[in-house]
Amino acid sequence: MENTIGKEFYLGIDIGGTNCAVIAGTKSMKILEKIQFSTETNLGPEFAISNLLKHSSAIKKKLSDYTITAIGISCGGPLNSKKGIIFSPPNLPEWDNIHITKIFQDQFKAPAFLQNDANACALAEWHYGAGKGTNNMVFLTFGTGMGAGLILNGKLYTGTNDNAGEIGHVRLAKNGPLGYNKNGSFEGFCSGAGIKRLAENIISEKMDNGNKVSFIKNRDELQNLTAKEVAEAANTGDKTALKIFQTSAKYLGLGISILIDIINPERIVVGSIFYRYPDLFKSICNDIIKKEALESAANVCEIVPSALGESIGDYASLSVALNGKQLQ
Repeated sequence: MENTIGKEFYLGIDIGGTNCAVIAGTKSMKILEKIQFSTETNLGPEFAISNLLKHSSAIKKKLSDYTITAIGISCGGPLNSKKGIIFSPPNLPEWDNIHITKIFQDQFKAPAFLQNDANACALAEWHYGAGKGTNNMVFLTFGTGMGAGLILNGKLYTGTNDNAGEIGHVRLAKNGPLGYNKNGSFEGFCSGAGIKRLAENIISEKMDNGNKVSFIKNRDELQNLTAKEVAEAANTGDKTALKIFQTSAKYLGLGISILIDIINPERIVVGSIFYRYPDLFKSICNDIIKKEALESAANVCEIVPSALGESIGDYASLSVALNGKQLQ
């Protein structure tokens, strides 16, 4: 059992478009408590923020023998990490000019820090996961969207105004699925939403030509198709599903090749969909990197799945709390 002398804990706040979570953890990253709930974006920011405060207070009350050392908040951008303000993230409607760190500091009388979720995940993997021991590392989210967190020369790099690492916005093809408001973008080919759109395009064309797809019966089912369902079909050997993932794998290789050429990292850690289904990507992705990336840079760069897996959101927000002062 962990020594609780000092009786301090860190509070992690994970704000997502689908779910939010409040996590209490120790300096050694032992999770003490966690409460998760649906964000319900249709109810506006007040609903989620009031629930985050309520659940944080409940955890603080439950851990009455402890004091809160710091609070870390992980949220999708755009945002201002220095001032602790959230500015209308695409997946959080009406979250405009939300002074989130001030809200938590005023409530709990503890320092609060904010980071873009990709940056927070990069910190977590760098300190505690697959990026541990590296000096130059990239974390790719590959979840609902595609973003990157950059660790350069042993420090988190966020750019001039917190926009560094928006690799999902880079156009990889003249035509392709829409992602990050751009057709043919990295996010369009390599994200949950992008894979869904890619599947819709490929399957619709098959249906138009009178061909059947084993895992989709009609166009109504196609509208509700998820990337997970396509992956499951691909794992059974379905040719259409495999084609969809082979396309995504190709563009993952192209996107990673750009990162290798520009940043020259020693490790690129890929989360979410790649973490869950690495065998659907690795072979094609690696072949593309061999063809596209500078050989001397590619030879010193490992491409690995997230080590923190489904728990990365917990570690990410806590990492912001633990490292917040150094990032200001």
